[in-house]
Amino acid sequence: MEVITLIILIAFTPSLALLWYFYHKDKYEPEPKRYVIVTFLYGALFSTALAMFLENAVGYFIQRTAITMALTAAIVEEPAKALAIRIPYKAKQMDGIMDGVVYGVAAGLGFAATENLIYGLGFGAGTTLVRALLPPLAHASWSAVIGVGYGLKAEGKGNLFIFFFTAILLHFFWDYSVFMSLTNPFYLSMVFLILFLNLVLIKYFIKVGLKEDKLKFGKSY
Repeated sequence: MEVITLIILIAFTPSLALLWYFYHKDKYEPEPKRYVIVTFLYGALFSTALAMFLENAVGYFIQRTAITMALTAAIVEEPAKALAIRIPYKAKQMDGIMDGVVYGVAAGLGFAATENLIYGLGFGAGTTLVRALLPPLAHASWSAVIGVGYGLKAEGKGNLFIFFFTAILLHFFWDYSVFMSLTNPFYLSMVFLILFLNLVLIKYFIKVGLKEDKLKFGKSY
């Protein structure tokens, strides 16, 4: 029981800490905590369960290679997490880029936390510890991209397909590099390069989102 408790703590603490960090980045119009928590939990429970079911189902019909596993994960998991983002979108709680970042991050971090928990239960606390930070940051970034798409859609702007495509593409290259790094150390550098690009992208969205909110609500730092 103590080991399971440790695995749960390692799996969820980094994601919750990152969620707190990104939530407080929304300076001008913080989102209702209730919807942020619901989005996180939906990503952690329903999105993860749906993705696992679909990935296992696809695995019966295709040969498991680095490319097919990475492509399947990207195509399945990003839309699954998007279902969590649609909750605040449908509730009309999203009206801009920064809202999309917050809800996208919440969905991605919830998904990553449960994913790390599952890996820990299967392979031990050490595996969860190794995965404690990088996968949550990656999932948060990809889902934030889609969240921004929904935020812009709520404003009557943007093309949602482009944001889905971008998130899926980043996810695919990340997973493929991770799989390949197990036999070729060169790909490990690609993993960190893609993570860096993810973080640059989410930082850009936060900057643009804050600028948009500042103009919209007429507040100053």
